[in-house]
Amino acid sequence: MDENANYFTGLDVGTENVRAVIASLNKEGKLTIVGYNEGKSAGMRKGVPANLAGPAGAIDRMLGDAERMGGYDVRSAYVSINGSTIISTRTEGMIAVGTVDHEIDIDDLERVEGVAVTGRIPANRDVLDVVPLEYALDGQGGIKDPIGMAGARLEMRACVISGLTPNCENLKKATASADVNANKLVPSVVAAAKAVLTERQKENGVAVIDLGATTTSIAVYEEGDLQYVGVIPAGSNNITNDLAIVLAIDTDLAEEIKTRFITGDFDNSKSPAIKVGKDERVFDRKEVEMVAKARLDEIFGEVRKKLKSAKYDQRLPEGIILVGGGAKMRDIDLFAKNALEAAVKIGTPKNLDGVSEAVEKPEFAAAVGLAMLAAEEAQFTPQITNKTKKAKSSQKTSFLKKIFSKF
Repeated sequence: MDENANYFTGLDVGTENVRAVIASLNKEGKLTIVGYNEGKSAGMRKGVPANLAGPAGAIDRMLGDAERMGGYDVRSAYVSINGSTIISTRTEGMIAVGTVDHEIDIDDLERVEGVAVTGRIPANRDVLDVVPLEYALDGQGGIKDPIGMAGARLEMRACVISGLTPNCENLKKATASADVNANKLVPSVVAAAKAVLTERQKENGVAVIDLGATTTSIAVYEEGDLQYVGVIPAGSNNITNDLAIVLAIDTDLAEEIKTRFITGDFDNSKSPAIKVGKDERVFDRKEVEMVAKARLDEIFGEVRKKLKSAKYDQRLPEGIILVGGGAKMRDIDLFAKNALEAAVKIGTPKNLDGVSEAVEKPEFAAAVGLAMLAAEEAQFTPQITNKTKKAKSSQKTSFLKKIFSKF
């Protein structure tokens, strides 16, 4: 392994599972997967920490194998955050920058972003990302990058992603308890979008739906930028729990029924009976499918409401991309297509090197996307070839990080 390489870690902390991806960049700038792992989560409830010991222990146990595979001791990472308190807010800001011949620089952009955020985001929320949608100079709008342009008045429209401060702080504490510094918190669906979307899709208009265990997250992109983020507090585990209650069985057996026998097309021509378990217990397929369909109707009904509230229902030329552990349900894309009346397909990370086959799955999209963002924003994971050596690598301060530090 290249001793001079820089390494990046994505840590996806979910309610049901914790996943990590350790990667580097090859000479062509392509992400190379050098280590990965997944394990059962603990101490999380609907995407947020319920206690600190559970997530810390789960992260520590899961990272061990990933570190041994990659040969590096992970001390920092980009970390996913989830939960229904993650929201997006449209804001605007305006500043006077000087005379008409003043050239816009980075300091001007920082100031106008500060104006757009200050007073618009409640004090009990942490800003996770500020996405500039459009700049205007002296009334002329439609500007994507005003650096170097001349003008006296700078305006900005932005999409600000934020989460409740206690949830953000508790997640950072949980990772710190596992000796991992959270360099940045990123909504899981935004991280997944980084791994599965193309620039053309983001330009034309596309949505990513992260169907997790206890949450379902939505991110909408148009004109190349993130336009909306929303989270629903329900996921694929709700189907398992519903089956366990209605059929009076344990959740392990209910999960087996869900993964083996439920398909998104709900084809009534299949055998009317389901035999499962060591003792081959028999269940009525019609009853099983009725329970599963009712919950899926509810989840995707809420997704459609979110898209309508954001004014993107049936307005996405590139359709919808499904990711997350729930996307592994058979023919779930067919169900989503009918429920949302849009083109739907399963998204997986692509164009990776190294041990990439193991992570080219919808459930690893967030972890891979986090590693990609870490690489893109040059937040290097400290390179340690021997755990007794604690040499620290220098980190480049990104423009975005400078902005966030002000808030």
